[in-house]
Amino acid sequence: MIRKVDRRAMWLAGIAVAIVTCPIFAFSQAKKVTEMNPRAVQQEGFTVVGIAVRTSNAQQMTEARPIGKQWERLFQEGVLAAIPNKADGNILAVYSDYASDKDGEYTYLLGARVTKVENVPAGMTAKNVPAGRYAVFTSDRGPVQKVVVDVWRRVWETQKSALGGDRTYKTDFELYDQRAQNPADSVVDLYVAVR
Repeated sequence: MIRKVDRRAMWLAGIAVAIVTCPIFAFSQAKKVTEMNPRAVQQEGFTVVGIAVRTSNAQQMTEARPIGKQWERLFQEGVLAAIPNKADGNILAVYSDYASDKDGEYTYLLGARVTKVENVPAGMTAKNVPAGRYAVFTSDRGPVQKVVVDVWRRVWETQKSALGGDRTYKTDFELYDQRAQNPADSVVDLYVAVR
């Protein structure tokens, strides 16, 4: 009789655990799917000052790695400290002047948002990010090099209807805020301009 009661208690405990954990698991999975979809925002225009390079996704696959070299310069040369009138402590990576689409060349500017453009240091440039509609993708948490590539892959795989329209290929940007302070455990937002 004791064995029957023990088995029944264990069986009921197992069902109770399943009832409690299944909705939690389902909710966490639903949340993950929701996070995969971009959110639409109306973004105000702003200006970024930093270092720029002309590149393409194909060049990123070579030893030249222009974007990786820009990040090295950003930290080794103290670029952020030299930018006057910074609006905040965030780093922005701006993609602009697209030759065509994701397969063409573009300008990559790495720097900071500024409150006004004056006394731009030699070797740096200012770029206006236009106001407009953007689809915002938030990366998963992880090593920054991986999460940024993964979030761009999500952009390329997302249907136009989920993006909220056609990409403009005018100006897109990545936002590295307080969630990206640890390069081994970062979250990055990617703003993709849409019509």
